[in-house]
Amino acid sequence: MEFTDFFCPKSVAVIGASRDKTKVGHTIVDNILNSGYKGKVLLVNPNTDEILGHKCYKSVLDIEDSIDLAIMVIPNKYIMQALEDCSKKQTKFSIIISAGFKETGKEGALLEKEIAEKAKQYGIRLLGPNCLGMIDFNCPLNASFSPNMPESGVIAFLSQSGALGTAVLDWAKTNNIGLSKFVSMGNKADIGEIDLFMDWLDDKETNVITAYIEGVTNGKEFMKVCSKVTKHKPIIVIKSGNTDAGAKAVSSHTGTLSGSSKAYEAAFKQTGIIRAKTVKDLFNLATAFAHQPLPEGRNIAIVTNAGGPGIMASDACEENGINLAKIKPETVEELKTFLPPAGNFYNPIDVLGDALAQRYEKTFEVILKDKDIHAMIVLLTPQAMTDELGTAKALAEALEKSGRKIPVVTSFMGGHEVKEGVDYLNSIGIPNFSIPEEAVQALKALIDQSDWIKKDHELIKAFNSDKKTVSAIFKLNIERNRLELGEMEARDILTAYNIRVPYAGVAKNITDAHDIIKNTGYPVVLKIDSPDILHKSDVGGIKVGIKNDEELESAFHTILANVKKSLPQARINGISIQEMVQDKKEVIIGVNKDPQFGHMIMFGLGGIYVEILKDVSFRIAPIKETDSKEMIDEIKTVKLLKGARGEKPSDIDSIVEVLLKISQLVTDFPEIVEMDINPLFVKEKGKGAIAGDVRIRIEK
Repeated sequence: MEFTDFFCPKSVAVIGASRDKTKVGHTIVDNILNSGYKGKVLLVNPNTDEILGHKCYKSVLDIEDSIDLAIMVIPNKYIMQALEDCSKKQTKFSIIISAGFKETGKEGALLEKEIAEKAKQYGIRLLGPNCLGMIDFNCPLNASFSPNMPESGVIAFLSQSGALGTAVLDWAKTNNIGLSKFVSMGNKADIGEIDLFMDWLDDKETNVITAYIEGVTNGKEFMKVCSKVTKHKPIIVIKSGNTDAGAKAVSSHTGTLSGSSKAYEAAFKQTGIIRAKTVKDLFNLATAFAHQPLPEGRNIAIVTNAGGPGIMASDACEENGINLAKIKPETVEELKTFLPPAGNFYNPIDVLGDALAQRYEKTFEVILKDKDIHAMIVLLTPQAMTDELGTAKALAEALEKSGRKIPVVTSFMGGHEVKEGVDYLNSIGIPNFSIPEEAVQALKALIDQSDWIKKDHELIKAFNSDKKTVSAIFKLNIERNRLELGEMEARDILTAYNIRVPYAGVAKNITDAHDIIKNTGYPVVLKIDSPDILHKSDVGGIKVGIKNDEELESAFHTILANVKKSLPQARINGISIQEMVQDKKEVIIGVNKDPQFGHMIMFGLGGIYVEILKDVSFRIAPIKETDSKEMIDEIKTVKLLKGARGEKPSDIDSIVEVLLKISQLVTDFPEIVEMDINPLFVKEKGKGAIAGDVRIRIEK
């Protein structure tokens, strides 16, 4: 459904318009009338004839015209009737400002559900309830109770918090940041971020999409839509509820079921969403996207009049994977013709503290000739002789002369002394940042967006599998109300997806054990096989490196004794005897079912690396081959897999394949709620990987 009649309707009705200046119903009327709105304004209040010079109707049904947008500022118990009346006026959209719904508890949630269902029946799309409203800065229309109306621009912003929304509007107005649309979503009974992102994809007035989100309603659909939108326009998001306390607050605030922070982080990576940590970061990045082109590569040049800031910017570039461009010999020679001998002719290029605008301008002109430089950062600290405004104008002139469309960001550091220069830069669309690191961060976001757009569409790989076997195992366990699979069953599931496991057998007695050894040979690993024991080592249920018959018998009896002592009620199938995999690295692959996004896959090195250092990466299933490779590259200890200190590199391709097969398994069988392969033994390159131990938990 198109949102044209939502953002710029031909007629707006305010149901609950008020004469009382302290009431929200008055503020909304006042905002609409003073926003420059050209359509019809229809006010509904049974207790008065006019408000602010506009006629009031006793009822919606008394209005002669049809209503494109109805804004409801009435007690929640009257909204159902108001919706019914609006349906008779062919109303397309409604904004329910009123509170008292799912944010208040069970009764409010039931009422909200009834209202959403009734609106759907009538064909009316709802924003809210419990929201601030919306503003279209180009229509223009302020259909909210925010007193702030920033100037028109190309940045759209949506917020799940009305209070934060008003603060952002005030901040944008104070900092002269132009907006195209503003929407406060409230409880999201109907219209949410998915609808708005899709609408803004085709909105010619919006170049950049920004959002404050506490939780999403449909994680899979959210990822699908965002993957499409971000190929054309950047989406920059602040996501709150990143800690346990924050997630609990989110749930009580808007009634949104919060997924884990790691799941959101993974979803953002897989869909090209840029995550901002603060409101300042959000608009720093949005401002850069609003006015600067995307770079064609990762090579940047830094021009500075002070060594310290130049070093800070260089460090930030290295930390963010941005290349400091190698300055060509001919460029160095040209710079030497006018820069003082004490300057730096390489990168960062230091024009020295006494540089006037002319020296800066010549430097810009020389740098811009080099087509291998894809972006530029300009740093300036105010010295006694510095011409801040002149330098800003020199930058603009050099860019115009060069005819090149490369992104340029600046950090004119300071306050009052650089204000004129900064104001000029902002007026011509060159974003200025208070410190060099912020300028680098903005440039990194531009580079990442460019890379994302260039990224080829990739299909999800499909592997042959024996789904019938897996389905039968799950069915049997569910029938027996056994949701934790035994080790041998879990091994059978991996085998059904062609994931290698060590040769093993279950011995009920020592005679069985000796028979199994004929196939495995020594050394072996002994593990208790029980559906009631998840962590075998905690109960003395595992022995490693058994080398002969004597050790086999001793370990067998010791494990049984340990388990009977620790967990006398545990069901014991026997003892699993497995061949011991040698000459390997150990990694872990885990799966957890997130309430919003579904199966989240984790990867990391095993042992202390996962337990103590938490050196892990995450993605949402189903994953693609590039996702799998990125997961491996993201862990800090990846060098240990690639062959550190002369060691042979591990078979990383086999890890990629296991990750993809696990992704396919949990996608095929959504009843899996938890799973981990710990450890996955990874042999040297070309020799594959073997799942040493696997745990699977399912739900009915």
